[in-house]
Amino acid sequence: MVHDKTICAIATNTGGAIGIVRVSGNQAIAITDRIFTSAGKADKSLAEQPANSITFGHITNAQGGIIDEVLVSIFRAPHSYTGEDSVEISCHGSAYIMGQVLQALINNGCTQAAPGEFTMRAFLNGKMDLSQAEAVADLIASTNRATHQTAMAQLRGHFSLQLSQLRDKLLHLTSLMELELDFSDHEELEFANRDELTHLLHDIDYHICKLSASFASGKAIKAGIPVAIVGKTNVGKSTLLNLLMGEEKAIVSDIHGTTRDVIEDTTDINGVTFRFIDTAGIRQTDDHIEQLGIERTFKKMAEATIVLWILDYIPEPAEIENMFATCSDKHLIIVNNKTDVNDYTASLAQCCPTHPVIGISAKWSHNIDSLKSAIYQAANIPEINENDVIVTTARHYEALQLAHQDLQNFNQGLQAQLPTDLLCEELRSCLHHLAEITGGEITTDETLKNIFSHFCIGK
Repeated sequence: MVHDKTICAIATNTGGAIGIVRVSGNQAIAITDRIFTSAGKADKSLAEQPANSITFGHITNAQGGIIDEVLVSIFRAPHSYTGEDSVEISCHGSAYIMGQVLQALINNGCTQAAPGEFTMRAFLNGKMDLSQAEAVADLIASTNRATHQTAMAQLRGHFSLQLSQLRDKLLHLTSLMELELDFSDHEELEFANRDELTHLLHDIDYHICKLSASFASGKAIKAGIPVAIVGKTNVGKSTLLNLLMGEEKAIVSDIHGTTRDVIEDTTDINGVTFRFIDTAGIRQTDDHIEQLGIERTFKKMAEATIVLWILDYIPEPAEIENMFATCSDKHLIIVNNKTDVNDYTASLAQCCPTHPVIGISAKWSHNIDSLKSAIYQAANIPEINENDVIVTTARHYEALQLAHQDLQNFNQGLQAQLPTDLLCEELRSCLHHLAEITGGEITTDETLKNIFSHFCIGK
């Protein structure tokens, strides 16, 4: 696909030692040539340079003044990131210098790139499918081992390969079913054996459901797993948060009710991001502000996946019952803090045999590794390697759910012996929804712009 406009953008953060300005389009080399002078003896233009070469020289402004000494990398279509002629100008990382280089390109015919436009062109030019393009944004945003590996697996096409295999099986089925339509005058002909058809559909649906089920882990990996730290006032919730974060995030005081609002921050445990939430201490109070904080405590408990119940005492049976009821759909970990003063770990384990009980001293950093291990296990995140496919995008999950529903409808229609043409329509719909993930069925610019608008400029 040829685009009329040649685009440019700053591709790196300003202020570093090196900065890169990217150019892509059928005039990328010609426009860069207008502002570039080679420092070599041969003094060749960029248009005369071979593909995948680097040329040293300088960029000049409209008055002929030197903006900076640079290295210019040449990539010729189709062997570039976008599939178009492309140039990367490596200059010093000054915001002023990169801004001047960008302005010189725009003055000579380039257009400022929109967010994600380089990657969108790569998709439109067949360099990658849509799921791989979206993985580029996830890779840039990755902050730990888990998010990096899931993005790399998708970028390398493992997700696309699984979808392609499922679509090939469905296409084969659809072809057989539609062949029956061509011979509808011969009712005795059946090209698709119904028993084999049912077995194969169950196999396809199993893989679709497996991919859908991975979204729970994928969403947690991408957004961070929420962990609420709850308990009465002065049991050491803020001290524990500060210890987990490695810095003073919350005020620690002997005065009851110091924490009046939720405090959130993230940290990495075994390559997975956890979002810890320090909450206001739960107690009876006439202080209106503190009451609002306690209300938010219960709200954050409802939103959390894991709840750390911090105790420095043996709770009454009614209190235990209330906490268990509140956290019935959560992973509840009971934490006996201040074991250096009073160690109730064994007694709490007897009171609460159905939940893990960890004894720690947040003040003295005692047994924190055991607590982190319990938190990680409660998250139930599968071990991820570079070949695993984990669905992390709501758009992909929704498409898989719709494809699953199509197969359910097909199976019900098959059991009800519906006409072949109606059954074929369900298979076509399933194929359509699977193709939406990789971009095979996306036809509107609005959909593409919505996807790529979340990318950074320069990518």
